[in-house]
Amino acid sequence: MIQPGDYGLPGSLERVLADVAAERAVQDAKWGLQAHPDGTGARYAAAADLAKQAVADAAAEGRLTWRHILHEEVLEAFAEDGADRLRDELIQVAAVAVKWVQDLDRRAQSPDGPVSPPPGQATTSH
Repeated sequence: MIQPGDYGLPGSLERVLADVAAERAVQDAKWGLQAHPDGTGARYAAAADLAKQAVADAAAEGRLTWRHILHEEVLEAFAEDGADRLRDELIQVAAVAVKWVQDLDRRAQSPDGPVSPPPGQATTSH
C-alpha cells in the first residue's frame, strides 16, 4: 500500500528514513557528539539568490535537475542566521535529499528507466 510521501513506490519513505537513521548511527559511533558553529548567515544570500534563479531558468528551459533543487535548498540554508529559519531550511534540504533517493529507487524499479512522477506531484516542486 502506498502511504503519503512514498512517491509512487510502496514503503519508499520508511525505507529511506531507516537508511538515514542507520547512517546517523554510524556517524555517532565514529564521531560521537558534535557541536560546531552554524557558519551560516546573510553573507550567503547572494549565492542563494543565484541558485533560486538557476532553478527558475532550468525549469523554464525544461532542464531542471535534482542537483539544481538540492543546491538551491542548501544555499538557502546557508543564508539563514536565525535558528528557527535555519532549522526550517535544513528540514527542506533533508526532504529534497530523501525525495531524490526515493526517485532513484523508483527509477531502479522501472524496467523502462525513468518514470513520470505520481499524479499530483510536479517535478519542479520541492
